[in-house]
Amino acid sequence: MIVSYFVPVVLVVMLLAASIRILPEYKRGVVFFLGRYQTVKGPGLVIVIPGVQKMEVVDLRVITMDVPEQDVISQDNVTVKVNAVLYFRVVDPEKAIIQVENFTQATSQLAQTTLRSVLGKHDLDEMLSERDKLNDDIQEIIDTQTEAWGIKVANVEIKHVDLDESMIRAIARQAEAERERRAKVIHAEGELQASRKLVEAANVMQENSAALQLRYLQTMSDMSNKNASTIVFPLPMDIMEAFKDMKAKHKASAPDNKQDDA
Repeated sequence: MIVSYFVPVVLVVMLLAASIRILPEYKRGVVFFLGRYQTVKGPGLVIVIPGVQKMEVVDLRVITMDVPEQDVISQDNVTVKVNAVLYFRVVDPEKAIIQVENFTQATSQLAQTTLRSVLGKHDLDEMLSERDKLNDDIQEIIDTQTEAWGIKVANVEIKHVDLDESMIRAIARQAEAERERRAKVIHAEGELQASRKLVEAANVMQENSAALQLRYLQTMSDMSNKNASTIVFPLPMDIMEAFKDMKAKHKASAPDNKQDDA
């Protein structure tokens, strides 16, 4: 008698154990009744009738997925190896279970093909310098495709762009040439600014004889400080003006002498 009562009790306990499921806050259960979609349950205590109902559990947390290294041929025919990381989460458990067989694998394959497709439309320089823009383009394309699967792509980050040794040396030579070009441009701009300042200073000295006198004295002082063995005999500016007047008179009398000879 005891055995006859014990067996049904055990069966009931086993049935209840198989029927009761506890889902945490970050998980949901997609329940099917006789193969047909019924509802989404959770979190908390969920009862599923064995043999009649079936439940697929979906994690709603953000999933971090490494996109395997891909061989990409850029628009300027440079072969590079690129890998990335993808962040996505399930926002609609019903679609994630019903619309696609394995949403994780499907998202991974879509990320690989999109990575090759998008990067293949850009030059190598753009891959190296405009990663943020490329990340946004890849994220937008993948998110549009996975929306029908109930998946939201939060972010895509390109991790590494690996080049062969010959391309690394070529980029180094290009960077060195760019630095030399910038140095020459800066030097030329400095020379241009200095020449403009010299012209302005010459105009000021020409208009003001006192400024020319001060500059003359400063030059004499600099020469005496730099080389003590040099003997400097300063001349008054009046003498220099006298030489200028004599030169001007000579030029003025030159045409008259030529006319007399004629």
